[in-house]
Amino acid sequence: METKKTKKEIVQMLLKKKLDTKDEEELINMLLDEPISVDVDKQSDENRSFGDRLADKITEVAGSWAFIIGMVLFLVLWVVLNVYILEEADPYPFILLNLLLSCIAALQAPIIMMSQNREAKKDRLRSSNDYKTDLKSELILEELHNEMKKILANQNKILKYINEEKDK
Repeated sequence: METKKTKKEIVQMLLKKKLDTKDEEELINMLLDEPISVDVDKQSDENRSFGDRLADKITEVAGSWAFIIGMVLFLVLWVVLNVYILEEADPYPFILLNLLLSCIAALQAPIIMMSQNREAKKDRLRSSNDYKTDLKSELILEELHNEMKKILANQNKILKYINEEKDK
């Protein structure tokens, strides 16, 4: 069973700071003053290695229509060249072409997976960031709701006092 966290624990989690205050109003003010969201894309781009950038670029190219059209043209050109012009290089059933395509597929799949894993990690960070932002908003709205209750209670007291003064 999940235990309900106190506002202090939530603010500590959001701000990633150790706080020793117990005053809820001060905690809410700290939340208002401190940004909790981060630019996940910018943070991720700063930490990418050369291999990460290369994998992302290969994935970008391999998942495009230009790559598909290029591969189809390459295959047609290979078949035409080997059937009509270079009859001895790679005759039908094109074993060399089959080997080449297998090697491309064997290298391409893990590279695409590396890029997808990085994107999944960024999505998890985005999700965590959204959760923290929503939690901050919820705490602030709760505080505003409490303040509105106080204002309404004070207004009712004032109206009651005014009505009593009228009746005198």
